[in-house]
Amino acid sequence: MIDAAELIDNDFLRQFEIKIDDHLAKIEYSLQERKIFLTKLVIPDDINSENFSNEFLTAVFEQIEDRNLSIVPTSPEIAKFVRKNRKYKRMLPVGVRI
Repeated sequence: MIDAAELIDNDFLRQFEIKIDDHLAKIEYSLQERKIFLTKLVIPDDINSENFSNEFLTAVFEQIEDRNLSIVPTSPEIAKFVRKNRKYKRMLPVGVRI
């Protein structure tokens, strides 16, 4: 459902975003040094499903990994995703546990 070409890193608004039909799903972030703090996940109710959330977060995490950044999930939904997908725990900075 989600193609990497559809995912946009809007650095002006500091958010990853994807447009599905007329709805915008986004993950807000703050970038500090080599760490990206994922602060808020917003998925409109019309497209909200666990499958969509997982695909969206996976695409975002892959893009972050390609940029060699560490992730600090401050949003409960994003932290839950990292706990469920242990392969992304390696992206956490030293000393950060969830």
